[in-house]
Amino acid sequence: MTYECFDVTIENRIAHIVMNRPEQRNNMNVAFWNELPEIIRKIDHDAEARVIVISSTGPHFCAGLDVSMFSGSGVKDDSQAVQRRRQAGARFMSHVKLMQDSFNVLENCRVPVLVAIQGGCIGGGVDLVTACDMRYATRDAFVTIYETKIGMTADVGTFPRIVKLIPEGIVRELAYTGRRMPAEEAQSVGLVNRVFDTQEEMLAGVMEIAREIAANAPLAVYGCKKAITYARDHSTADGLDWIGMWNASMLQSDEIQEAFAARQEQREADFVDLPGMARKLG
Repeated sequence: MTYECFDVTIENRIAHIVMNRPEQRNNMNVAFWNELPEIIRKIDHDAEARVIVISSTGPHFCAGLDVSMFSGSGVKDDSQAVQRRRQAGARFMSHVKLMQDSFNVLENCRVPVLVAIQGGCIGGGVDLVTACDMRYATRDAFVTIYETKIGMTADVGTFPRIVKLIPEGIVRELAYTGRRMPAEEAQSVGLVNRVFDTQEEMLAGVMEIAREIAANAPLAVYGCKKAITYARDHSTADGLDWIGMWNASMLQSDEIQEAFAARQEQREADFVDLPGMARKLG
């Protein structure tokens, strides 16, 4: 399928989603918000890959929200203007929820999502990468919660997630100032996993990590993703209960035996893929 904002390839159980609008610095236009969740849901629902990698093109990973989305109201007369003004809050909330859901799918999908960041990761780009499982960057990369600089408060996912990734004081500094955090600083505080000298080296390194993940039992990796996210948002006691119940229902002795046999025989393990997700009953 052809998309306006993305190129998608799937090879060796790895889905590679590439933002393909470098001339616009891969800003997030209307098509972006519709296409990204569609792509992720299709890969997840149809069990098309064991890992997803998101990367970009051009000098910057993402310039954030395409502000032209908010230009022009289409209001033709005073009565319409009054109506829209009174509905403005509800309309805005409904649009924000749709945009938030476009990134929630990254966190909620069953397979890990790795993101490779080059150049600027600006505004909405930070919302995107904080919803991914792991972040990698080139040495010239930077992140900035740029919304503050244009009179906005970031609202699509940055704050609920970034405060669980890096110290609160650092988050407050980034948010209040809108300053750029260079890649090496982002690595030092734990926002990115690893820094590479070039984009080519980064993509090669990220794909190697993706291959290592894809070689593991998909059900076990899925369990890890669910357990880590659950533990992040709950108490230790709740997390222990949850993982106990998960393994009581999901642990597969066949997969464990296959893992040991493959290791002993020095071959690639033949694990079962995740099943496709049901779209309706019957």
